[in-house]
Amino acid sequence: VQLQAYGGGLVQAGGSLRLSCVASGRTFSNYAMGWFRQVPGKEREFVAAIGWSGGGRQYADSVKGRFTISRDNAKSTVYLQMNSLKPEDTAVYYCAADPAYGNTHVQGYRYWGQGTLVTVSS
Repeated sequence: VQLQAYGGGLVQAGGSLRLSCVASGRTFSNYAMGWFRQVPGKEREFVAAIGWSGGGRQYADSVKGRFTISRDNAKSTVYLQMNSLKPEDTAVYYCAADPAYGNTHVQGYRYWGQGTLVTVSS
């Protein structure tokens, strides 16, 4: 499956952004989806995950209550709504897909998008 993430940009602290990730090539509803982020010089870290039909949402503690993951299987798209953004949310955000659900580690995802940069200014 091929993944294309977009929606990043520059936003002030306290603002919002919605990231989208469009999948193609395989049946989207057969894949659990995740969002990860990475800052230069640091390891890629888990942000959020969602099951095949939209249930089973998981979040990193650092984004709970501020970020919401969702999906639209008819559009083969997964979203990450990011509210109350903080400067420490600045990173390249990646979407990922895997047939298995429940992974919060990079190694648990087989397919990756190219990343979209989110910059939060203070």
